Amino acid sequence: MLGTQLAALTAGHPAGLIDALDLVAGVDAVLTRGLTRVGEGDAAALAGLAGALAATPLADLAAEAIGKIIAGSVTPEDVAALAGARSALFGAVHDALLGQLDAALGRSRAPWAPVPPAPAVEASPALAGARAWLHEVAVTGWRGVDHELVAGAGSPVEAALAVPGLRRLAVLLDGFAAELRACVPVAAMSQVPERRWADLWARGVLLAQDTAGDDPAGAGERVSGRLLPLGVDVHEHDTAVQIQVHALLEPVDGGPSRLVRTAVGAAKVDTIVGPALWRLLHAHPVLLAALAQRRGVTVADVPVRGADLLWRDDRARLDEPVDPFAAARILLPGAGAAAPHPLDRHPAGIAEPVLIEGYAVSDQDGGLTVELDGHRLGVAVDRLPSCGPLTPELVAASSACLGLLRWDDGRWLLQPVAVQATVKRKVVAVHTGDWACGVTDARVARAEAKAGDPVAVLRERAGRLLRR
Repeated sequence: MLGTQLAALTAGHPAGLIDALDLVAGVDAVLTRGLTRVGEGDAAALAGLAGALAATPLADLAAEAIGKIIAGSVTPEDVAALAGARSALFGAVHDALLGQLDAALGRSRAPWAPVPPAPAVEASPALAGARAWLHEVAVTGWRGVDHELVAGAGSPVEAALAVPGLRRLAVLLDGFAAELRACVPVAAMSQVPERRWADLWARGVLLAQDTAGDDPAGAGERVSGRLLPLGVDVHEHDTAVQIQVHALLEPVDGGPSRLVRTAVGAAKVDTIVGPALWRLLHAHPVLLAALAQRRGVTVADVPVRGADLLWRDDRARLDEPVDPFAAARILLPGAGAAAPHPLDRHPAGIAEPVLIEGYAVSDQDGGLTVELDGHRLGVAVDRLPSCGPLTPELVAASSACLGLLRWDDGRWLLQPVAVQATVKRKVVAVHTGDWACGVTDARVARAEAKAGDPVAVLRERAGRLLRR
């Protein structure tokens, strides 16, 4: 990433972005108070959302649903329309920001290619239960959430977990309910995380609709070629962990390189943290070895939708060692990107790989900033995972960084996934996935051995329970 590119990225906000975010904030305030407590100001906020969608295909649906909500009639269909309208507005914000980023980087991006709709499916009791709980939450509002309401999520989560195709919804509901439970009584909180909870709620409502979703294993394109991992982003919650690997794909047919990402995850408990997280992903040894050993991977006939490659360990084999920094220098400038899935069109979902070199690092207002040709970019050191060796100190000592460009709190930030830094007068490369097959730092390994293996302990206890 060059100074001119950084200047173009940080020059200002896309037109209309602030107004759109203000509209969303008004809707989120309504959800905080609850849809049965719509006052004059709340009605104006909801009407503003309907007005913003007046020229879109959602215009009539959104206007009708919002009119009913303002009048005091809140049906599950109206709640779904409200969630869809809010998500559509955030989708427009996402597209404007991604367009700004692509223009700054000179990155080409293929549009999303929809697949034909799948045949209608029988209504799912698990989805109906999830919709009912999310409807009750919206009607009550965050300020009215109590233990009884949170406990109502238990049955929908259990039912969704029993259906493989609904596990994403199950994990979302489980984590959302856990956050609400930790904050009860919400009415006593001085400040409510309105946007985060509204994001989780809206995503849950859309995932819980009785429509046949995309089947990544049976629809879309299949690819073969060489996968060159650039870095791994770790998403951790008390009840789940997911690693998302950003990589370059060199197609076997000799076509241009393309940016892809692939993810694997596992359920967890809040006592499993740090390097132990990698042991939860033992079912994916090829992917873990590729990260730990910095090797390429040859994949054969794997499904890909947009930028998302469905990981299949049985269709992958380790290839030659790869220097992610060298791969990024050579291939990243010309690599093609793909538009995200429509449900992923949210500013918080933007995570675009970049290579930035020759910068200076400074500590301003308690946070790290990289400066290149007089232009500054904040560093999201709070996103550095606890399961890897990358630390703020290494970032501060670095001269090159592979990172993900993100939009957060009204500005662009750089999330490091690998750095080249000078340690004891020697330049070393440190990646977030270096400990995927075990800790390589002797001091950390001794501390982990002394503390014991929480994954092994929990598996042993679970085995004893099953043997009874």
